[in-house]
Amino acid sequence: MGKPESGEITQLLHQVRDGDPDAFNRLLPLVYRELKQIARQQLGYRRATLCTTDLVHESYLKMVRQMPVDWEGRIHFYGVAARAMRQILVDYARKHSAAKRGGGAAPLTLTDRHVTFEIQIEELVALDDALNRLNKLSERLRRVVEFRFFGGMHEEEIAAILQVSTRTVERDWVKARLFLHRALYPDAAA
Repeated sequence: MGKPESGEITQLLHQVRDGDPDAFNRLLPLVYRELKQIARQQLGYRRATLCTTDLVHESYLKMVRQMPVDWEGRIHFYGVAARAMRQILVDYARKHSAAKRGGGAAPLTLTDRHVTFEIQIEELVALDDALNRLNKLSERLRRVVEFRFFGGMHEEEIAAILQVSTRTVERDWVKARLFLHRALYPDAAA
């Protein structure tokens, strides 16, 4: 089976929005591979406690429970999926942290296209808190981080969703990273 056309995905998303009860189930096989790729990015670590398939299925169920959604298109759908996966990972981290109380929990490895770094479970919760603070400052900056870091999207895709220029997304990415660095490492030298 070849790669589905983005128009086909967008059409199904519009059918979901319009209340077609079977459209979301027809959509899943078309987007499953891309959702797995997003999940792999978010689960960049090699531990077996939470696998990409579990993360995809959990995010799918989370999105089904949030129906109906006014999908703007394929890229918007993947952005919402990335956000659902982020929320699931943070919930997982909070539960894991509560169970372990930080006692030797293995780090997660998070990957951006250009940078890979490990993050402790507690740091994932701190990152989520920092993103929530960033959202109060600028929802667009928070969305840029989610789409790029958690969703693995390119600047051009993010610009299309946010209806801004690619250069604006690039500037927002720099601002958001600076904000998050300061929020996560307040004692670090400038």
